[in-house]
Amino acid sequence: MDDGIVPDKVDVHRLFHTDQTIDVLRFAHETVQQGKPCALVMLTEIIGGSSRAAGAMMAVTATGGFCGMVSGGCVEGVVAREAVQALAEQQDRILRLGKGSSYFDVVLPCGGGIVLAIHVLRDAQVLEEVLGYHARRQAAALFYHPQSQTLACSEISHSTGWHEDRFAVALPPALRLVLLGQGLESEVLYQAATALNIEAVRDVLPADIDEATAVVFLQHDLDKELPLLKQTLNSRAFYIGCLGSRRTHAVRREQLLKEGFSEEQIARLSAPVGLFGPVRDARSLAVSVLAEIMVRKTEQAKDARHG
Repeated sequence: MDDGIVPDKVDVHRLFHTDQTIDVLRFAHETVQQGKPCALVMLTEIIGGSSRAAGAMMAVTATGGFCGMVSGGCVEGVVAREAVQALAEQQDRILRLGKGSSYFDVVLPCGGGIVLAIHVLRDAQVLEEVLGYHARRQAAALFYHPQSQTLACSEISHSTGWHEDRFAVALPPALRLVLLGQGLESEVLYQAATALNIEAVRDVLPADIDEATAVVFLQHDLDKELPLLKQTLNSRAFYIGCLGSRRTHAVRREQLLKEGFSEEQIARLSAPVGLFGPVRDARSLAVSVLAEIMVRKTEQAKDARHG
């Protein structure tokens, strides 16, 4: 491609499906490292309604290949073409779609509008920093400065949105699921989590339990459960679930009270575990537990945005 010239027929095509920010950043990093042009697209403003939250991203190559989503799939082709043009001109641009846009034929089903920042990536350094924080399970924020057309990374966590003249995308540690206990319930829940690309660890309680870690006890023996449960209650885990009936949990509660744990600490436990129940098969239990974890994770994210 010649500088500043976009072919009449750009082969806009989705390279792979994902709506996960870290997947988009990883792809963009790999593309730039290979010496290939790439643009990063960020959803910076929502007018009315949108199917994606602020901070949603796409990565677009100079040949029209893209990944990520900034809508429900209805505008990504237009966005990719705009990004290819930005790459050809080596100039960032702002794109407005839906309500108030000059693209009269592009209408968002929700009836709202979105504003997108298209940034031409010039090196991989900042993306490498971001991915490093992610690998170390450290919260970070990616900043975009429209005036200087630059990216920056900070280990200090910021909420997603505009901070003065910079747009920040919050990048918390990835959801991690720790399963303690052997048996069919643990095996099926592990398979379900990994199928959803959720990091899952079995039979080991990590030393670095953070606010993005969910711990699920699937043991049928309270005596074996108690030592690890005590450690987990003293951790920052955002979710702690325990298998067993209400009667079993009453015994668990009494044991914890004798060990010096307060009612407030014990109230952190989800027991009986799961969003719905009771269930009698491993597959239903896996769906119930994952649903409850995702609800709790969503609530945590809302608290972080409004905190």
